[in-house]
Amino acid sequence: MADTAESTTAEGASRTKATFGVVILTQGTRPEDLQRGFRSLQAQRGVELDVVVVGNGWRPEGLPDGFKALHLEENLGIPAGRNAGVPAVSGEFLFFLDDDAWLPEEDFLASCARLFREHPDIGMIQPRIEDPADPDAPQRWIPRLRKGDNHDSSNVFSVVEMAIAMRRDVFEKTGGWPSSFWYAHEGIEFAWRVWDTGFRTWYAGGLRAGHPVIDPRRHEEFFRLNARNRVWLARRNLHWPFSWAYVGSWTLVQLARSRRHPQQLKPWFAGWRSGWTQDPWAPGEARRKLKWSTIVRMGAAGRWPVV
Repeated sequence: MADTAESTTAEGASRTKATFGVVILTQGTRPEDLQRGFRSLQAQRGVELDVVVVGNGWRPEGLPDGFKALHLEENLGIPAGRNAGVPAVSGEFLFFLDDDAWLPEEDFLASCARLFREHPDIGMIQPRIEDPADPDAPQRWIPRLRKGDNHDSSNVFSVVEMAIAMRRDVFEKTGGWPSSFWYAHEGIEFAWRVWDTGFRTWYAGGLRAGHPVIDPRRHEEFFRLNARNRVWLARRNLHWPFSWAYVGSWTLVQLARSRRHPQQLKPWFAGWRSGWTQDPWAPGEARRKLKWSTIVRMGAAGRWPVV
């Protein structure tokens, strides 16, 4: 009888564990970082994980036992690559981890699940991002206009995508990451889409993920895609006059930022022009803008989608 009771208790505990479908996107160019991320997932306690490693133009190899591989024959870009991994995993929640990111704490995912269950209106969580080798984390990793202390939690309207947890049903309602973006600003649209489902996007300053400090501005491609996707973000999501106001305000911001580095403006304005002339939607994507009620909710919660 004792063995039966212990078995029943263990089965009950297993059923109460939060389940996460984990998607890691990689091109196989950071093997040591990737293995560090694997180890941090294997160390997670109190949760059950279903992990897929999506090879974006690379056939995944060297995976831990139980991790699945999904080979994409060509590089689809970051948002589309993440989307491709979701159908390959099961779980009440989803977790997206960059191939050079990791989880320093063994209870990270259990803490995310607890936060979701204690606050049923939170749809997506971005943790505090830190680089142990560089204590001065970039301010851009705090997705707020008024940055403040990176340990403070709050509603947010964008995320950095290095380590993101969310409810799976919310992911399905959003339609997924904006696959046409390729790179840059997908975290803004995705956060807006979470708000559009009636949920909130939350910055959890008490939770921590690791990521090395890398300056993306070293490439001209950064400035081109940054500008193109700013315009696409407005065209895809905002009604007039918010669409024009959003693009206009960020154009002024970029002009101010580039006063000391005017060479940045050539690729930036090339991308800006592409944003108006190219189709911002990928084939098959739903062409819907944010509801007016969502824009009001976002404004009431702290940020109108104008800047």
